[in-house]
Amino acid sequence: MKASLSHHRPRAGRHLLPAVCAAAALLLLGGCKPHDETARVSAPEPTQAARQEVTYFKYPDNPAFDLVYLADKLGYFEGTSTRPRYVGKISAPQIIPLVGTGEIDFGTRMVPLVISAIASGADIKVISAGGETLPDAPHMKYFTRADSGIRGPKDFEGKTVAFNSFGACAEFVTKKYLSQHGVDVSKVNWLVVPDNQSQQALVTKNVDVAIIHPPFSGAAEADPQLHKLWSDWDEDHGLGGMAPYSVNGAFARAHPQAVKDFVAAIARAGNWVNAHPDEARQLTAERLGIDVKLVERYAYVKDLVVTEPPIQYYIDILEQAGKIPKGKVQVKDVYTNQYNPLAAKESQANAAPANGSRS
Repeated sequence: MKASLSHHRPRAGRHLLPAVCAAAALLLLGGCKPHDETARVSAPEPTQAARQEVTYFKYPDNPAFDLVYLADKLGYFEGTSTRPRYVGKISAPQIIPLVGTGEIDFGTRMVPLVISAIASGADIKVISAGGETLPDAPHMKYFTRADSGIRGPKDFEGKTVAFNSFGACAEFVTKKYLSQHGVDVSKVNWLVVPDNQSQQALVTKNVDVAIIHPPFSGAAEADPQLHKLWSDWDEDHGLGGMAPYSVNGAFARAHPQAVKDFVAAIARAGNWVNAHPDEARQLTAERLGIDVKLVERYAYVKDLVVTEPPIQYYIDILEQAGKIPKGKVQVKDVYTNQYNPLAAKESQANAAPANGSRS
């Protein structure tokens, strides 16, 4: 209040100082409540951003090429109703279970893990697509030692295969592919090894084959001691490679605008990565502290709009493997595009049956 009064004091009006002090004392005695209506009207109104309540979402701080980190780095959460609050590193197998319980609010992991969680009663839903598998941007690659003699699917029998977790793409896509080539998958030894440790496990002969995801598959491919066998593009042309983003149901119901802003920010980041692959690789290299030459290209589904074929693909696999009861989970139980502001036209097109009739 004193600063406000001094701002209006005439430069040559030192004889007014006692009166000013008296006025200030009266205002202080009155609790500094302004009685001047003009002063109250001229006070600046809070801006929209100031009035907007920010909802912080809990998210893992993992070594990965991830749209949340890129959106945060690019400032895409600025001016929205939500911001990330990183909660430390979380192992890949724990991400979906923790989203289901609400220990974290969002997570990105493969579709079969979400389907299995839903079948078990978890409160979770896919709210955006993720990576798109392309010939030059696969979701995962298969490596062995150059001197191992392992070159084809049948060579996997009796061998130890490293992969990042049970219940995800590395298990189901691989088992499906091996079975199609006459391999008895029960004769394969499956060992969970984090992606960032699989190359070393292979070099030191602790495993015979390693299934590695980017960005760590780039270093494995550059290692002269190793031999690349194939990628998931060779197995199913990318149908099993979408790693979507999922949300805890309670969080989504309590903070729908935050979820919309989250999806809008990462969709914007995904489109940016597709348009600026080299710059995205550079940002990821800086984040992880690795040589940018070893960070592979990533591609993302346009606008991160979820489509149904990748989900149905895994429902079929899980049912055939006896992991979920047949008919227990429907495609519509798994995902929604309602939080994606870019999805209106695409979701309408996806909802139309292939024969053009309407249900």
